[in-house]
Amino acid sequence: MQIFLEKIKNNMKFLMADKVLANLAMLVTVTLWGMSFISIKTAVSEVPPITLALLRFMIASTILFSITKKKEPAAKLQRCDWGKMTIAGFFGITLYFYLENTGISLTTASSAALITAIIPILAIALDRLVFKTKLPLIQYMGIIGAMSGAYLAITANGQLDFSSQTFIGNLCIVGAMLSWSLYTLLNKSLNGKYSGLFLTTYQTLFGTLFLIPLSLLEYHQWHLFSWNALGNILYLGICCSALGYFLYIYALSKLDVTITTLYLNLMSIIGVLSGHFFLAETIFPAQIIGGVMILISIIIINCMASPIKNVACENS
Repeated sequence: MQIFLEKIKNNMKFLMADKVLANLAMLVTVTLWGMSFISIKTAVSEVPPITLALLRFMIASTILFSITKKKEPAAKLQRCDWGKMTIAGFFGITLYFYLENTGISLTTASSAALITAIIPILAIALDRLVFKTKLPLIQYMGIIGAMSGAYLAITANGQLDFSSQTFIGNLCIVGAMLSWSLYTLLNKSLNGKYSGLFLTTYQTLFGTLFLIPLSLLEYHQWHLFSWNALGNILYLGICCSALGYFLYIYALSKLDVTITTLYLNLMSIIGVLSGHFFLAETIFPAQIIGGVMILISIIIINCMASPIKNVACENS
């Protein structure tokens, strides 16, 4: 009996250690992704948006493909899924990062970080429209609250100014969030057929291939960039798109989906704080109120209704 109890005690210690490591992994992940906004803002001042995305994902594709071949040598993409995988790569990598990079070049990293908080809300709304998913009243209330907060975060002063460069940049970020939400819907039919590593690797490869011809449109803007820009590109490719993904997958395997989703909401807070401290960016009171409204809406949905699926950008 004593031996049996000792085994239970040891197993509990092992499980607790796993939970601690998983929480640490998730915390590191959201920190890496939250800091990505200032890296993009810094790099895009020297490197045009599509070219920046191409360089970043050439690095990420190389790392991910090498690891996938080592960990899943027998895994193959079925012929019937080539179309879905290609379209998902376009929406999740090519279009998303073109819009995000362009948006951040026009607005502040802090504003972009605030707006990314609407991803779960957009995913829920699109899921309702496309798949006719039934939503409880609490989720409808959450969507209304989050969209109201998004309006304040996007307009900054509560008024629409279509001529403002910042407003146009904010709209690009919203477009990127919409593109990512469409990407998550496309992935619904692929989930379960392939591992998360396999899906991310091949969608990253397809998305990178689309970026190659598009980057030629920026040929006239190409020039040698600084070591600082190179460092930020390497950070985005290695830390955010490769390391961050692996930590995220590890955390997903150990933690409840509600916990990981709540962690992902910290990205916006980290992005805003890093933009303020590292880039000396100013956040308007209306934007702070909007960001708080978005986060509270998502927390309410997670805690009082069925959990939101993890739909945040693992390549942030």
